[in-house]
Amino acid sequence: MRAAGVRAVALTWVDTAGITRVKTVPVARLAHAARRGVGMSPVFDVYLVDDSMTTSPHIGGPDGDLRLKPDLARLTALAGQPGWAWAPVDRYEQDGRPYAACQRLFARRQAERARREFGMSPRMGFETEWIVVRAGDEATAPRYPTLGPAYGMVRVVELSHYLASLTEALAAQRVEVLQLHPEYSPGQFEVSTAPADPVAAADGAVLVRETIRAVSGRHGLAAWFGPVADPAGVGSGRHLHLSLWRGEKNLCRGGNGPQGMTGECEAFLAGVLRELPALLAIGAPSPASYLRLKPSHWAGVFQCWGVENREAALRFVPGEPDEPGAANAEVKCFDGAANPYVVVGAVIAAGLAGMEEGLRLPAAVAGDPAEAEGAGGRPRLPTSLGEALGHFRESSVLRRALGEPMFGAIEAVRRAEIELFEGATPEEIAAATRGRF
Repeated sequence: MRAAGVRAVALTWVDTAGITRVKTVPVARLAHAARRGVGMSPVFDVYLVDDSMTTSPHIGGPDGDLRLKPDLARLTALAGQPGWAWAPVDRYEQDGRPYAACQRLFARRQAERARREFGMSPRMGFETEWIVVRAGDEATAPRYPTLGPAYGMVRVVELSHYLASLTEALAAQRVEVLQLHPEYSPGQFEVSTAPADPVAAADGAVLVRETIRAVSGRHGLAAWFGPVADPAGVGSGRHLHLSLWRGEKNLCRGGNGPQGMTGECEAFLAGVLRELPALLAIGAPSPASYLRLKPSHWAGVFQCWGVENREAALRFVPGEPDEPGAANAEVKCFDGAANPYVVVGAVIAAGLAGMEEGLRLPAAVAGDPAEAEGAGGRPRLPTSLGEALGHFRESSVLRRALGEPMFGAIEAVRRAEIELFEGATPEEIAAATRGRF
């Protein structure tokens, strides 16, 4: 790290509200931090998006301390922040026991369970959407640095230096970019990265976001990752792609199930589909999330699946016939307010429950399910965080997988944020959250 010019290391974790929190150490203290950890209060697991705090049955209050231990296998010199490196942390009790509410350890446990009990390895990847504005506009009407049309080349031309710097920084950090392109809303872009094991995918989501933030700042810009910048427009998601592998075989292809899925893949996806109303409390965790979840906005607001259907909450991508490894499923209803470690772990838990029960998928939905709503169509997913929280409370699958400390912290933070924004207008909710994540 010293040879690469690194002087300090950012050690990050993501809290229950979806905000990346940090402790930093000089590079000379990194080895000590890896051995002994760095202290941090567990109360951050019940922080809210506005930095106020609540409490839960197992976590809350001023007592206690944890040890943050960096994963040096993920140590990365940050190209967008010269002089800095980054590493994600796992959290432990003072006596060395794994901390029950460590989200990263939770994701690892679920991935290991898939391998141990079912002999398969999930691969996952995130699509990150963000809106870029002139720096300093956080509290005012945004000024967009490009006025180019949706998906238009104009945006690439007008921000070519910025996008080239971002591409270069991600490559220098060994992040494999699949696509980078303009999106629908003003100033909106999306980057998709290569699939990886679930923990690495969640680490990558954090690294990509902080790289975008750093590169944006160096260009006089600010990046907004909140679910909505303007509640009247189209929001920003952070979609999750997943496939299931046994050795070199992709279980999403080569079977007798729908679209050539194997029975294991179908059961896994059926489990995810069944739990989606409860999973929204994890993957769409902010009151702002439900300003994004609108029918006919490609946000996936109906509890259904479809083949290449961007209106279905669960989109199945068969891939090219001569590229079986490309077959995967996309969960479209999640956004950037979510903790990516909890997302990957909870989705695995839901899918494994489907495999244990031998679930099967219903018929695929073609076209816009909004047109069939109320006439035999698929049900809407929750339309508010309160409704999603009700499903979450009733989910024995998620309660069992998360464990009571983490389950209780999630429930408490969601309930407190509902109260925090009670009576607020959509515009006030958007303004209070769009630049926080």
